[in-house]
Amino acid sequence: MPSHVSSHPLTDAPAGAARPWRLGMELAVGGVTLLVLLGLVATGASASPWVAVFAITVYLGMAALLWRALRRRPRPRAEMGLANRVTLARGVLVALLAGALADPTLLSAQGPWLFALALVALSLDGVDGWVARRTGSASPLGARFDMELDAFFILVLCLALLLLDRAGPWVLAIGAMRYAFVAASWGWPWLAADLPDSLRRKAVCVWQVAALMLALLPAVPDLLAAWLVATALAGLAGSFAVDVRWLYRHR
Repeated sequence: MPSHVSSHPLTDAPAGAARPWRLGMELAVGGVTLLVLLGLVATGASASPWVAVFAITVYLGMAALLWRALRRRPRPRAEMGLANRVTLARGVLVALLAGALADPTLLSAQGPWLFALALVALSLDGVDGWVARRTGSASPLGARFDMELDAFFILVLCLALLLLDRAGPWVLAIGAMRYAFVAASWGWPWLAADLPDSLRRKAVCVWQVAALMLALLPAVPDLLAAWLVATALAGLAGSFAVDVRWLYRHR
Protein backbone atom coordinates (compact mmCIF):
# COMPACT_ATOMS: atom_id res chain seq x y z
CA MET A 1 0.00 0.00 0.00
CA PRO A 2 1.25 3.51 -0.65
CA SER A 3 1.99 6.16 1.92
CA HIS A 4 -0.87 7.07 4.20
CA VAL A 5 0.19 10.68 4.55
CA SER A 6 0.91 11.95 1.06
CA SER A 7 -1.33 14.91 0.33
CA HIS A 8 -0.99 15.52 -3.40
CA PRO A 9 -4.45 15.50 -5.03
CA LEU A 10 -5.49 12.72 -7.37
CA THR A 11 -5.69 15.20 -10.22
CA ASP A 12 -2.01 16.18 -10.12
CA ALA A 13 -0.97 15.25 -13.66
CA PRO A 14 0.19 17.09 -16.76
CA ALA A 15 -2.42 18.06 -19.31
CA GLY A 16 -2.71 15.99 -22.44
CA ALA A 17 -5.07 14.29 -24.82
CA ALA A 18 -6.83 11.02 -24.02
CA ARG A 19 -9.42 8.79 -25.62
CA PRO A 20 -12.67 9.76 -23.89
CA TRP A 21 -14.73 6.99 -25.47
CA ARG A 22 -12.37 4.29 -24.21
CA LEU A 23 -12.12 5.74 -20.74
CA GLY A 24 -15.88 6.15 -20.65
CA MET A 25 -16.42 2.51 -21.63
CA GLU A 26 -14.06 1.23 -18.95
CA LEU A 27 -15.71 3.33 -16.26
CA ALA A 28 -19.14 2.28 -17.54
CA VAL A 29 -18.18 -1.39 -17.16
CA GLY A 30 -17.37 -0.70 -13.52
CA GLY A 31 -20.74 1.00 -13.10
CA VAL A 32 -22.61 -1.92 -14.66
CA THR A 33 -20.74 -4.35 -12.40
CA LEU A 34 -21.84 -2.31 -9.39
CA LEU A 35 -25.46 -2.42 -10.56
CA VAL A 36 -25.27 -6.21 -10.93
CA LEU A 37 -23.89 -6.56 -7.40
CA LEU A 38 -26.61 -4.27 -6.07
CA GLY A 39 -29.17 -6.46 -7.80
CA LEU A 40 -27.74 -9.53 -6.07
CA VAL A 41 -27.93 -7.73 -2.74
CA ALA A 42 -31.56 -6.81 -3.36
CA THR A 43 -32.33 -10.43 -4.27
CA GLY A 44 -30.73 -11.90 -1.17
CA ALA A 45 -32.03 -9.36 1.36
CA SER A 46 -34.58 -6.59 1.70
CA ALA A 47 -32.21 -3.66 1.59
CA SER A 48 -33.13 0.00 1.80
CA PRO A 49 -33.16 1.79 -1.59
CA TRP A 50 -30.67 4.22 -0.06
CA VAL A 51 -28.06 1.47 -0.27
CA ALA A 52 -28.16 1.70 -4.06
CA VAL A 53 -28.32 5.50 -4.03
CA PHE A 54 -25.30 5.82 -1.75
CA ALA A 55 -23.25 3.14 -3.56
CA ILE A 56 -23.91 4.66 -7.00
CA THR A 57 -23.12 8.16 -5.72
CA VAL A 58 -19.80 6.97 -4.30
CA TYR A 59 -18.88 5.21 -7.54
CA LEU A 60 -19.83 8.20 -9.70
CA GLY A 61 -17.70 10.49 -7.54
CA MET A 62 -14.74 8.12 -7.81
CA ALA A 63 -15.24 7.70 -11.56
CA ALA A 64 -15.46 11.47 -12.09
CA LEU A 65 -12.14 12.06 -10.27
CA LEU A 66 -10.48 9.23 -12.18
CA TRP A 67 -11.86 10.48 -15.50
CA ARG A 68 -10.47 13.95 -14.86
CA ALA A 69 -7.08 12.62 -13.84
CA LEU A 70 -6.78 10.22 -16.77
CA ARG A 71 -7.90 12.86 -19.27
CA ARG A 72 -5.03 15.06 -18.10
CA ARG A 73 -2.38 12.41 -18.74
CA PRO A 74 -0.21 12.76 -21.87
CA ARG A 75 -0.11 10.12 -24.57
CA PRO A 76 0.77 7.27 -24.65
CA ARG A 77 -0.18 6.92 -20.96
CA ALA A 78 -3.70 8.30 -21.34
CA GLU A 79 -5.48 4.93 -21.08
CA MET A 80 -6.63 3.23 -17.89
CA GLY A 81 -3.99 0.50 -17.84
CA LEU A 82 -4.32 -3.01 -16.43
CA ALA A 83 -3.26 -2.12 -12.89
CA ASN A 84 -5.76 0.74 -12.68
CA ARG A 85 -8.48 -1.61 -13.92
CA VAL A 86 -7.76 -3.90 -10.97
CA THR A 87 -7.92 -0.91 -8.62
CA LEU A 88 -11.20 0.14 -10.24
CA ALA A 89 -12.62 -3.34 -9.60
CA ARG A 90 -11.66 -2.91 -5.95
CA GLY A 91 -13.34 0.50 -6.04
CA VAL A 92 -16.60 -1.13 -7.15
CA LEU A 93 -16.52 -3.38 -4.08
CA VAL A 94 -15.68 -0.48 -1.78
CA ALA A 95 -18.57 1.54 -3.26
CA LEU A 96 -20.93 -1.37 -2.53
CA LEU A 97 -19.66 -1.61 1.05
CA ALA A 98 -20.09 2.14 1.43
CA GLY A 99 -23.66 1.83 0.20
CA ALA A 100 -24.38 -0.78 2.86
CA LEU A 101 -23.72 1.89 5.49
CA ALA A 102 -27.09 3.38 4.57
CA ASP A 103 -28.82 0.32 6.05
CA PRO A 104 -27.40 -0.84 9.43
CA THR A 105 -29.90 -3.71 9.42
CA LEU A 106 -28.33 -5.00 6.21
CA LEU A 107 -24.88 -4.62 7.75
CA SER A 108 -25.92 -6.74 10.71
CA ALA A 109 -27.89 -9.37 8.78
CA GLN A 110 -25.36 -9.81 5.98
CA GLY A 111 -22.20 -9.39 8.04
CA PRO A 112 -20.35 -12.53 6.80
CA TRP A 113 -21.21 -11.78 3.16
CA LEU A 114 -20.05 -8.19 3.43
CA PHE A 115 -16.92 -9.34 5.26
CA ALA A 116 -16.16 -11.63 2.30
CA LEU A 117 -16.49 -8.67 -0.08
CA ALA A 118 -14.16 -6.63 2.10
CA LEU A 119 -11.67 -9.52 2.11
CA VAL A 120 -11.73 -9.64 -1.70
CA ALA A 121 -11.21 -5.87 -1.81
CA LEU A 122 -8.25 -6.21 0.55
CA SER A 123 -6.77 -9.02 -1.55
CA LEU A 124 -7.05 -6.96 -4.73
CA ASP A 125 -5.05 -4.23 -3.01
CA GLY A 126 -1.97 -6.42 -3.37
CA VAL A 127 -2.84 -7.54 -6.88
CA ASP A 128 -2.88 -4.09 -8.51
CA GLY A 129 0.63 -3.27 -7.30
CA TRP A 130 1.92 -6.63 -8.51
CA VAL A 131 0.28 -6.11 -11.90
CA ALA A 132 1.76 -2.61 -12.16
CA ARG A 133 5.26 -3.93 -11.52
CA ARG A 134 4.90 -6.93 -13.84
CA THR A 135 3.51 -4.91 -16.73
CA GLY A 136 5.71 -1.85 -16.24
CA SER A 137 2.61 0.30 -15.84
CA ALA A 138 3.36 1.77 -12.41
CA SER A 139 2.65 5.50 -12.32
CA PRO A 140 2.15 8.32 -9.80
CA LEU A 141 -1.51 8.43 -10.79
CA GLY A 142 -1.96 4.70 -10.17
CA ALA A 143 -0.31 5.00 -6.78
CA ARG A 144 -2.53 7.98 -5.95
CA PHE A 145 -5.68 6.14 -7.01
CA ASP A 146 -4.67 3.14 -4.91
CA MET A 147 -3.90 5.23 -1.85
CA GLU A 148 -7.05 7.32 -1.97
CA LEU A 149 -9.13 4.15 -2.26
CA ASP A 150 -7.26 2.66 0.71
CA ALA A 151 -8.07 5.72 2.80
CA PHE A 152 -11.74 5.65 1.86
CA PHE A 153 -11.98 1.89 2.44
CA ILE A 154 -10.62 2.36 5.96
CA LEU A 155 -13.14 5.13 6.63
CA VAL A 156 -15.97 2.86 5.45
CA LEU A 157 -14.84 0.11 7.82
CA CYS A 158 -14.69 2.58 10.71
CA LEU A 159 -18.22 3.81 9.99
CA ALA A 160 -19.47 0.21 9.82
CA LEU A 161 -17.99 -0.53 13.26
CA LEU A 162 -19.66 2.56 14.67
CA LEU A 163 -23.06 1.76 13.15
CA LEU A 164 -22.91 -1.82 14.47
CA ASP A 165 -21.95 -0.59 17.97
CA ARG A 166 -18.72 -2.56 17.82
CA ALA A 167 -16.76 0.54 18.77
CA GLY A 168 -17.44 4.05 20.01
CA PRO A 169 -17.14 7.29 18.03
CA TRP A 170 -13.41 7.27 18.72
CA VAL A 171 -13.02 4.67 15.95
CA LEU A 172 -13.62 7.44 13.42
CA ALA A 173 -10.23 8.89 14.36
CA ILE A 174 -8.65 6.06 12.33
CA GLY A 175 -10.58 6.90 9.18
CA ALA A 176 -10.32 10.65 9.63
CA MET A 177 -6.61 10.86 10.47
CA ARG A 178 -5.33 10.98 6.91
CA TYR A 179 -7.94 13.55 5.86
CA ALA A 180 -7.03 15.68 8.87
CA PHE A 181 -3.39 15.46 7.80
CA VAL A 182 -4.23 16.63 4.28
CA ALA A 183 -6.25 19.54 5.70
CA ALA A 184 -3.31 20.45 7.95
CA SER A 185 -1.00 20.55 4.93
CA TRP A 186 -3.03 23.46 3.54
CA GLY A 187 -1.78 25.57 6.42
CA TRP A 188 1.67 23.98 6.71
CA PRO A 189 2.85 23.20 3.16
CA TRP A 190 5.90 21.29 4.40
CA LEU A 191 3.51 18.48 5.36
CA ALA A 192 2.81 17.94 1.65
CA ALA A 193 6.39 16.92 0.86
CA ASP A 194 7.06 13.40 -0.40
CA LEU A 195 8.06 10.78 2.13
CA PRO A 196 10.60 8.00 1.54
CA ASP A 197 9.26 4.48 1.15
CA SER A 198 8.67 2.82 4.50
CA LEU A 199 8.00 -0.82 5.37
CA ARG A 200 6.73 0.38 8.74
CA ARG A 201 4.09 2.55 7.07
CA LYS A 202 2.91 -0.30 4.85
CA ALA A 203 2.76 -2.74 7.77
CA VAL A 204 0.68 -0.32 9.82
CA CYS A 205 -1.71 0.18 6.91
CA VAL A 206 -2.17 -3.58 6.43
CA TRP A 207 -2.69 -4.14 10.16
CA GLN A 208 -5.27 -1.42 10.56
CA VAL A 209 -7.38 -2.84 7.71
CA ALA A 210 -7.03 -6.39 9.05
CA ALA A 211 -7.88 -5.28 12.60
CA LEU A 212 -10.96 -3.35 11.48
CA MET A 213 -12.20 -6.26 9.39
CA LEU A 214 -11.69 -8.76 12.21
CA ALA A 215 -13.52 -6.46 14.61
CA LEU A 216 -16.52 -6.53 12.27
CA LEU A 217 -16.95 -10.30 12.60
CA PRO A 218 -19.92 -11.17 14.87
CA ALA A 219 -17.95 -14.10 16.32
CA VAL A 220 -15.33 -11.73 17.75
CA PRO A 221 -16.23 -10.68 21.33
CA ASP A 222 -16.84 -6.97 21.91
CA LEU A 223 -13.82 -6.64 24.20
CA LEU A 224 -11.50 -8.24 21.66
CA ALA A 225 -13.00 -6.10 18.88
CA ALA A 226 -12.33 -2.94 20.89
CA TRP A 227 -8.75 -4.09 21.57
CA LEU A 228 -8.12 -4.76 17.88
CA VAL A 229 -9.41 -1.32 16.90
CA ALA A 230 -7.39 0.32 19.69
CA THR A 231 -4.16 -1.30 18.44
CA ALA A 232 -4.93 -0.08 14.92
CA LEU A 233 -5.46 3.45 16.19
CA ALA A 234 -2.31 3.40 18.33
CA GLY A 235 -0.19 2.07 15.48
CA LEU A 236 -1.56 4.60 13.01
CA ALA A 237 -1.09 7.53 15.41
CA GLY A 238 2.48 6.46 16.09
CA SER A 239 3.23 6.08 12.39
CA PHE A 240 1.83 9.53 11.64
CA ALA A 241 3.91 11.00 14.47
CA VAL A 242 7.09 9.49 13.02
CA ASP A 243 6.32 10.83 9.54
CA VAL A 244 5.38 14.30 10.77
CA ARG A 245 8.63 14.46 12.71
CA TRP A 246 10.58 13.44 9.59
CA LEU A 247 8.80 16.06 7.46
CA TYR A 248 9.38 18.76 10.07
CA ARG A 249 13.10 18.00 10.25
CA HIS A 250 13.39 18.06 6.43
CA ARG A 251 11.16 21.05 5.74
